[in-house]
Amino acid sequence: MPEQNKANPDDRSDNVEKLQEAVYNTIENMNEAREAAEFSNAQDRAAIEAKNERRMESIEGMRKEIKEEAAYRNK
Repeated sequence: MPEQNKANPDDRSDNVEKLQEAVYNTIENMNEAREAAEFSNAQDRAAIEAKNERRMESIEGMRKEIKEEAAYRNK
């Protein structure tokens, strides 16, 4: 008889902290990329700038999710 995989219960207790850490790490990556861009050619610099734009969009989404998770936690 095949084993059934059980889903783990939804544990949201540390989501805010994990998201905050992800935001911090993403900002650090953006800063490091900016520093690297100073020594890059135009093509690489454009790619770095595009990636940092995507990172900013991700940060905005994570910050919204942090607010939602904090509100859920305070229910």
